[in-house]
Amino acid sequence: MRWCRIPITQRHLHKMARERRSLRTTTSMPPSFRADQIGSLLRPGSLLAARRSQDVYRDSALSPDIAEATKAAIAGAVQKQLELSIRPITSGEYERTIFYSGFFEKLEGMTTTRGLRLPDAYRKGLPTAYALLKIGRTEVEGNVATGPIRHTAPACMEAWEMLKSVTPPEHWGECKMSLPSIGFEHIQLAHGTAWAPGVYDSDRAYFADLATAYRAELRALYDAGLRHVQIDDPNLCWFFVDAFVDGCRADGVDPEELFDTYVWAHNEMLRDRPTGMHIGIHLCRGNTSAFHEFTWGSYESIAEKLLTKLDYEKFYLEYEDPKRQGSFAPLRFLPPGKSVVLGIVSTKTGALEDIDMLVARVREAAEAIAKGQGRSAEEVLEDTLAVSPQCGFASINFLAGDGVTEEKMWAKLVLLRDLARRLWKDAI
Repeated sequence: MRWCRIPITQRHLHKMARERRSLRTTTSMPPSFRADQIGSLLRPGSLLAARRSQDVYRDSALSPDIAEATKAAIAGAVQKQLELSIRPITSGEYERTIFYSGFFEKLEGMTTTRGLRLPDAYRKGLPTAYALLKIGRTEVEGNVATGPIRHTAPACMEAWEMLKSVTPPEHWGECKMSLPSIGFEHIQLAHGTAWAPGVYDSDRAYFADLATAYRAELRALYDAGLRHVQIDDPNLCWFFVDAFVDGCRADGVDPEELFDTYVWAHNEMLRDRPTGMHIGIHLCRGNTSAFHEFTWGSYESIAEKLLTKLDYEKFYLEYEDPKRQGSFAPLRFLPPGKSVVLGIVSTKTGALEDIDMLVARVREAAEAIAKGQGRSAEEVLEDTLAVSPQCGFASINFLAGDGVTEEKMWAKLVLLRDLARRLWKDAI
């Protein structure tokens, strides 16, 4: 993104280090899981067969036979994760058709609109539109606010209760669920179409109601025993893609102001979050080859705001290809007390990474963070870093990376487990 930036000098780095040391607290804790995962798993053949008649992009009430197949598949995935010591425990998102479904469409005031034509239905220059066209999608759906947004019942409670029902109670505290980003519909849909005329008078009014709904959802899930939540926001990566930035400007939108609006919305969502609920944000560039040509770029231009202004305790960042995402240098902006889960194992290919190379990359990231915080790399390694795949393995229920099979998927998660055990004494 072509924002104006002040060159970083050595004096500037020392100043930032002093400021960040002053922010350090004695309550800084290591990440909850040293070998984390993003959440979605390849669907077993039995589940795909059961859901074959359903629209892949739409969640609807599950028929009894599909609900039974879904629960059985989740039970199998949970058992596998327990056997292999893979944490956190997830449902594989088997209850969903796509990673962002199951929340917006269950809010009062939101109406699902189908048959939206690509690329016109999406913002100018939005990489998602061209990636979907590349795999043959010409129409999409979107959730538009046709009335004031209200949270009337927990949207994800059924999914959480299904996961709990097949997980031993002593492991409920190790479970994680994901929710779509608060900005997901707004950033995707064409400028000015996220709500119907007359419903809201500004972006902030729209996001204020949406944030209230998220806070209610998080509280309900917390009260039901959920302790780990991941917010999926791949779209923030578009802010360093020239086509998207240029599209914003063509619409008369200042991209920096838009980014600031999303930061504010995320923080409104996190306000008054339950004590003891761990919430992180995941940024990635997709898990299939369809997205490869649209998502090159370093986090550099958004890193300072991303890492210092967002009130998340944990950042899941895609870093599996240095040629694609650049160096770890943007991590110098990470304040003490926050953590980074390095997505250094690819879900885009079935090839298994070399563990020694992964160890070296984690240590390289620790050096980059240590330089910004004025601490040693060993300190940063101990209280700041974890590892994961760069994305989920099947963000859409039928679509996976090139050459990734169930066997290779589990092998990659075991590789991350073994990597964590080599780097950290507290890894399971």
